[in-house]
Amino acid sequence: MATNRRVSRVAELIKREVSQMLLNGIKDDRVGSGMVSVTDVDVSGDLQHAKIYVSIYGTQEAKTATMAGLKSATGYVRSELGSRMRLRRTPEVVFIEDHSIERGSKVLSLLNRLQQERPDENSTQEREENTGNL
Repeated sequence: MATNRRVSRVAELIKREVSQMLLNGIKDDRVGSGMVSVTDVDVSGDLQHAKIYVSIYGTQEAKTATMAGLKSATGYVRSELGSRMRLRRTPEVVFIEDHSIERGSKVLSLLNRLQQERPDENSTQEREENTGNL
């Protein structure tokens, strides 16, 4: 069992290396159809499994195609990680689509819409003060 510090260091290294592979290593056209970024990597305590969370920006068709491309590239990604990293055993790689950025933007847009629809409290207080002073 690896220490928490080692697990987090390995996760950060995997995140950096996979991000580099997404930019110029994976030749599959499906991966380039949507804008892809690695948001997080979760590595098991024994360093045998790695869940790579990716955020994909684009249409639903582009997201589906990108995930299919990433799934077919897992063997390549694992072999590249094995050659780039100095680990006794290269972890099994699984790509998981991360929807947290989309959820966050939806929440922000809802908050902005509520703030625009709601009357400004400061202007209401100023009107009450002005009518009381006359």
